[in-house]
Amino acid sequence: MNDVVGSNGLVSVSPGVFSVEAPLTFASVAALRKLGLRAIDAASSGLTIELNKVPAVDSAGLALLIDWLASARVKSRTLKYANPPETLLSLARLSEVDKLIAG
Repeated sequence: MNDVVGSNGLVSVSPGVFSVEAPLTFASVAALRKLGLRAIDAASSGLTIELNKVPAVDSAGLALLIDWLASARVKSRTLKYANPPETLLSLARLSEVDKLIAG
């Protein structure tokens, strides 16, 4: 999984657990999407993505998280988001998708 970790914003914390440590914004989602899809592909059954270190989020970041959920479901993997920041939860509530992000 070393190709999934590093300075690109998705860091492996432990087996099946990753931390997003980059802004979830329009400027970063293309690179983060590829990393997340690789993590989903490599997962044996499920994974958790920690969100407590996300410094900024916009609607493109929210769309990315929903995209990862859909990709995980297609591959019969579970994906859980942990510790989403309040700014992300507010945006998700506004978009009426908070149940997808908050678990």
